[in-house]
This record gives sequence, C-alpha cells and structure tokens, in this order.
Amino acid sequence: MRLVYLDCFSGISGDMLLAALIDLGAPRDALLEGLASLDLPDARLEIGEVKRRGFRACNIHVRHGQAKTHRHLADIVRILRQSQLTGAQRSLAERLFRRLAEAEARVHGISIDRVHFHEVGAVDSICDIVGTAIAWDWLRPDRVVASPVPLGCGTVEIAHGRVRLPAPATAELLRGVPIAPTTIEAELTTPTGAVFLAELVDAFGTLPAMTVEQVGYGAGDRDLEEQANVLRVWVGRDEWGDETETDWVDVLETQIDDQPAEQLAYLMQRLLERGALDVFFTPILMKKSRPGTAITVLAPPDRRAEIESTLFAQSTTTGIRVGRSFRRKLRRESGVVETNWGSIEGKWVTLPEGGRRFVPEFDACRRVADERQVPLPDVYQAAIAASLSSGP
Repeated sequence: MRLVYLDCFSGISGDMLLAALIDLGAPRDALLEGLASLDLPDARLEIGEVKRRGFRACNIHVRHGQAKTHRHLADIVRILRQSQLTGAQRSLAERLFRRLAEAEARVHGISIDRVHFHEVGAVDSICDIVGTAIAWDWLRPDRVVASPVPLGCGTVEIAHGRVRLPAPATAELLRGVPIAPTTIEAELTTPTGAVFLAELVDAFGTLPAMTVEQVGYGAGDRDLEEQANVLRVWVGRDEWGDETETDWVDVLETQIDDQPAEQLAYLMQRLLERGALDVFFTPILMKKSRPGTAITVLAPPDRRAEIESTLFAQSTTTGIRVGRSFRRKLRRESGVVETNWGSIEGKWVTLPEGGRRFVPEFDACRRVADERQVPLPDVYQAAIAASLSSGP
C-alpha cells in the first residue's frame, strides 16, 4: 500500500504541494501539456530550485499576462471540461474547486453558484490546483496522512480588504484539522493549501510507520527568518499491505482515588454513550499509598471535547492528559454461522498472512445459551467449529 505523509512544518500552499510533487518525480511533460490545454492564454509554468535556510527545494512560478479575473465555479468547470485532462484529473480538480466554493459560500452567506473566486480564480491559483490534480493522479496514494498545520500570525490583504490570519476560507476549510501553534508573522497556510488538506488527507498525526521510498521538497516564495519555508512530502510503502486498516484515536487518561466503584461503573456507561471507542480501568497505587483507579478512554478525535466534558462532569478528576495514537486494525466484516442451536452472529477477521477466523459475538452466544439452556463455553466452541467447517 502506497503511503504519503505531508509534513506541513511551515504550512502548505498550492505551489508548495505542486513543487514537492514535481520534486518527487511527477512527469513535467504531462504537467505542461495538461496546463497548456486550459483556456488560459500565455500561462506557463516555470520550474526551478531554490534554497530555504540552507535546504534545497523545488520552486514553481506561473507566468502569465492576464490581470486577476473574478471567476464563478461554472467558469472554472467550463475551463476544466474543455481541457485535455484525463477523467480522473478533471474529476479531482472539480472536487477541489467545489470544496473551495462551498467554503466561500458559507463565509459570505450566499449560494455556491454566486461565489466569485478572487485570488483562487486567478491564473496562478488555477494552475496550482490543476497541476496538483495531474501530479496527484500520477502519484496515486492509497493513504494520506498529514501533520498538524501552522497557519501563521498577523494579517493578509484579500479582495475584501485586510483580514486577520487565517483567511476566512482557510479557517472554514480547516474544520476538524489539527492546528499547530506558531508565532511566525506570515500566511503559512493558504486557501488552496487548506483545500488539499480537507479533500486529500485521510488522517492527521505524526509520521506513520512505513518503508520510505522518496522525500520531496516544495518551497514557498518567502524565505522565512525562523525556519525553512518548505513542505516535505514523504512517500513509502506500508508493509502490512491491504490486510489491515489504520486510523488515529485520542487517548484520554486520568487517576481517581476518591470515587466509589458504583459511580465509576456509571461513568464508563456514560463515556461509551458519548462515543468512546473503549474505556478501561486499571487498579493503581497513588501518592500517600492510596489505592486508586487509572481511567483510560479511547475516543475518535471528533468526539474528544464531548468525552472530556463527560469525564469532568461525571468524575472527581481535576485534570486529563490527552494524546493521539496511531492504530492498526485487522480488517473485519460481520457474518453469521449456523450451529445445532441456531444462528450466531460474529465477525470475520482477516489476518496479516491472508487467513480468516471467526470471532463470535458475546451477546449472540449468551442469547443462545439462555434460550437453549446450555453452557456458554459450549456455544462458543460450536460457533468456532461451524466457522471452520463452513468458511467465510
């Protein structure tokens, strides 16, 4: 499985991502031919190398003779559909522009058809997005992970006047994306960069386990004093292949030594109701030799805030530690096996080497044991035997 990691140490923009993909080896002839087929007279892509705080990186510029033009989404879709792009390239470019239009429409409180693309509708931004769609189609990653992204500090001048960073469309596009703190006075993440994160990335976090094959560097135009203004793109192989799935979970932890057991049982129930993936208690010995309980909660990142609130409301804790962990999961699918006592539901699990095994559901086995008045272990054994004889 091809794995791509976007290391957004200095943010991300359209030209930085396209430059990094070119640095990885995206075919220049295909890029130039695809961009030349757009209805953008005199536009050309210049590709070169620069150094940012001592680091070599690819850098691109779009040269053209047109003044900035305000285009609607329909204008850009027309340009794309009259081009010589492949179906996959055109489809991705349209998705990116539509996601941008949805963000702009929400910011301005208008319909998507009335959105005027200002900066994004300019020739250079169109070339950045379309060029990235062409290069992304060449790369064809199976999974994309990105680091938390810094946005920059200060203000920026846009078509609607001066606004505080991030630009309104950038903020809208980054809903659900983890933000990295920074004190750099510059726009590090642009709307085009933000739409790539929103549309292309599967998960956010640290560099995942993989066998690295290539690393590409794309430079922003500004040479920052504080750090190298580059986007680093890692490409590698996930050696586990397609037999496993991966994601990220938030891990919430706290310790309690002053709450009775029946209240902790209620706390576990409420946390699971709020969307926790798992909750477990561990007996521990705390300071002053007090026996206590360590509470660990695994939560989807988008449910973390609600689960934190539940922990504070339903327990005596005054502090919670929060971290993010990478998970690798065996592929699972629901199934049913037939035994002499009836149907038993469970899950078929695919092992890394390709084999399969059946895991009976406890509630299903308990139901059969209660109905048939047979020992629960016998029901489990019957379900496993049935799975071995029937197969998935």
